[in-house]
Amino acid sequence: MNAAVKPKRSVRIKRWFKKFFEQWELQTMVWPGVIFMLIFNFLPIYGLTIAFRSYTVMDTMQTAPWVGFDNFEIILRDKFFWDSVVNTLAISLLKVALGFFLPIILAVMIFELRQGPFKKLVQTISYMPYFLSWIVLGGMLINWLSTTGLLNTILAGLGFNIRNQNYLLSADNYYWIAVLSDIWKNTGWGTILYLATLSKIDPTYYEAAKIDGATRMQQVTKITLPMLRSIISLNLILTISGLLGSNLDQTMVLMNNQNRPRAEVINSYVFDMGIAQGDFSYATAVGLGISIVSVILLLISNQMTKRLNDNTSVL
Repeated sequence: MNAAVKPKRSVRIKRWFKKFFEQWELQTMVWPGVIFMLIFNFLPIYGLTIAFRSYTVMDTMQTAPWVGFDNFEIILRDKFFWDSVVNTLAISLLKVALGFFLPIILAVMIFELRQGPFKKLVQTISYMPYFLSWIVLGGMLINWLSTTGLLNTILAGLGFNIRNQNYLLSADNYYWIAVLSDIWKNTGWGTILYLATLSKIDPTYYEAAKIDGATRMQQVTKITLPMLRSIISLNLILTISGLLGSNLDQTMVLMNNQNRPRAEVINSYVFDMGIAQGDFSYATAVGLGISIVSVILLLISNQMTKRLNDNTSVL
């Protein structure tokens, strides 16, 4: 029996190598990405053991003493960590509530425009903020929201009796600044997936709807939006699973000592504890815990969105 298995196995190996060399162009494109993932996504998983050790820069992965779940117990008692969780959830939920449907609306509006220079202009203008880094956008916001900045100048010109204030120095304003600036930056880019899906809709659906007397709005609600159901579900799953994530670049640019009570999010807290203070074990434990919760949210959101797709998962 073993003698029969070995020839079959050798035949399969020869077929695999034959197919590999027949597709060498595609393999040349794929394997650099596979190697990149192995090096930067899979090998670092071993570093998660730091969360269960008392690791310092003087130790190695083997010599650092095991402390079990001590780091996680410290997390549960850490007031500053829970403050960062509250800030992260508040900002993320506001982004979902205000920003999730805007790319859908904008994509439908762009799709309904006739082909021409105006449509291309609208797309270009909406995409442009995405290609500016948060360093650039942060500098613009810091300038615009200063005491002599654009916002105070516009409000004064409109006749509002305002005190010249720096809005970024107020912790109470930070949530709205972070949410609205993120929406401004990402809404246009978020339309790309929706527009790609809309471009594949069979035009005969709309022609038949016109013959039946459907209005433009009825065509949107009965044809366009149902066709977007799958991609909306996928984006919703990814958005919900990322609720505990946050934009570190945005936070590091806009955060200062005055607004830190509202600006400190989980990612910036992990960065501060791990890089600035050198507590690598604690920072790794926080990151591991957040990753586990994010996976749980991913599974829950997937089950929720199945109802939008006739009990079919989009993942």
